[in-house]
Amino acid sequence: MNEENLKFVIVGHIDHGKSTLIGRLLYDTGSLPEGKIEEIKEICESLGKDIEFGYVMDHLEEERDQGITIDTAQIFFTTEKRRYVIIDAPGHVEFLRNMITGASQAEAAMLIVDADEGVKEQTKRHAYILGMLGLNQVIVVVNKMDLVLYDQQRFDAVKEELLKFLSEIRITPSYIIPISAKEGDFVAGKTNRMGWYDGPTVLEALDTLETRESARDEPLRFVVQDVYNFDKRIVAGRVESGVMREGDKIRILPSGEETLVKTVEEYLKDVHEAEAGKSTGITTEDKLFIDRGDVIVHSDAGDMPVVTDRIRANLFWMDRTLFKKGEGIRFRCATQEVACEIESINTVIDSSTLELIGEDTGEIRNREVADVTIRTAAPVVVENFNRIQELGRFVLGREDTCAGGIITELEEEK
Repeated sequence: MNEENLKFVIVGHIDHGKSTLIGRLLYDTGSLPEGKIEEIKEICESLGKDIEFGYVMDHLEEERDQGITIDTAQIFFTTEKRRYVIIDAPGHVEFLRNMITGASQAEAAMLIVDADEGVKEQTKRHAYILGMLGLNQVIVVVNKMDLVLYDQQRFDAVKEELLKFLSEIRITPSYIIPISAKEGDFVAGKTNRMGWYDGPTVLEALDTLETRESARDEPLRFVVQDVYNFDKRIVAGRVESGVMREGDKIRILPSGEETLVKTVEEYLKDVHEAEAGKSTGITTEDKLFIDRGDVIVHSDAGDMPVVTDRIRANLFWMDRTLFKKGEGIRFRCATQEVACEIESINTVIDSSTLELIGEDTGEIRNREVADVTIRTAAPVVVENFNRIQELGRFVLGREDTCAGGIITELEEEK
């Protein structure tokens, strides 16, 4: 098995079978704690029921409530390919806050829909969150196919309705899979009850998803923190992605000036390169004006950040004082800090209920999530969040931090 982890979140209407699917995934991959399934079988038998996989989650929740250490915020299972982490999203508020501030990053999502009930309002709201977060690896599972007698026409009707809605919010699902989490159809294994379906099982689909590249393998992004003049001029900062080596030809953004890395400096160490995650210093062949907030990249890289003063983003407002359009506020991304204004508040949703509050309301209140267009007072060096997170995540602040956000669209990308 590969050592890599893939983190994903399961969202959908409350009664569409999320707990049952998680229980089934844990059971079918042999990932339940020792003796747990026997306990649950006994409980179900005493209630005169067949085993219900929803009880697996209820049981783990109960143990957590009793103070027994089971991390139900992160649920693990493994396939032959790799280990998976299901990030549970019990509260929309916390899930959104964690995703936007980087405390917990899902790389993919699974949207669950009941085949009998079809697409509900809550299904749409949950899908809308995935769109807001820019998650571009989405698997849809149409659950409870046993309730509609594994009928292909019913599946096709739900699929058509879903695709129509998802296209409106710019989500293209990787797969749409008919399953019965209760009966085990097409979760871990194929059964003969849906001969009309020739696609992958849930586990097969998950195994095709991509984990994020190691930051070392991504293009160079060296964020400048300060410049020191000792006996030589040292540019200090952190390598957020890629590798910087002596002799590399580099470009300083936003100015666009180019030079070579003369030396890589580390206190009391003889080093010649620095990789992602490393705070280090460099000297350059030419004496250029380099300042805090600049971003250094390789000159010959085809994959450059965007230098712009206009950003489309989704932000989570965390301050008790509401924000009114037209107020001045500070934009901070990596070590960059600049005055900005929110040019337009495109849509606002309540993160607790996921209800759409309105379009261009002119204000954002505590715990609301808004799709906004930001204009910065000077150009900043940024990226789409899904490409390089460190330059795609930002905060807005007055004296304190008021909001966290992720960049979803940049002018030059259109």
